[in-house]
Amino acid sequence: MFPMVTGFMNYSQQTVRAARYIGQSFIITLSHANRLPVTIQYPYEKWITSERFRGRIHFEFDKCIACEVCVRVCPIDLPVVDWKLETDIRKKRLLNYSIDFGICIFCGNCVEYCPTNCLSMTEEYELSTYDRHELNYNQIALGRLPMSVIDDYTIRTILNSPQIKNG
Repeated sequence: MFPMVTGFMNYSQQTVRAARYIGQSFIITLSHANRLPVTIQYPYEKWITSERFRGRIHFEFDKCIACEVCVRVCPIDLPVVDWKLETDIRKKRLLNYSIDFGICIFCGNCVEYCPTNCLSMTEEYELSTYDRHELNYNQIALGRLPMSVIDDYTIRTILNSPQIKNG
């Protein structure tokens, strides 16, 4: 008889414990139901990127001296620098500069180590295409400055800072 009573007590304790777990999870579910949605309507709303955001690289053709420091510091030897040595002035003349953003890891080494500051990071992060060959940007595409999200009147900007959300 005692084994039956202890079995019934164990069963009742397990039932109470299971009901407590179910109640706790239901409370958590209800607390999440009261929150506002976090998703944004992407084409019409965009996050404002932080100051240190590493987006597409901007290139200024006139400042480049074709030293190839960017190629040497790149972990994957990505920038392609074509140049020709001008023998009369004994300087390199830049012919072509290109970066394939399908391969780029956006480490920022090329921007950091460039001696003439002809490379800089922009806030542009919309680089998706249907053809991977369109991600190979030459000096003309790299020289194009992106339109700032703040300046675009058709887009509602959302600040991505915890101090602004809470305060």
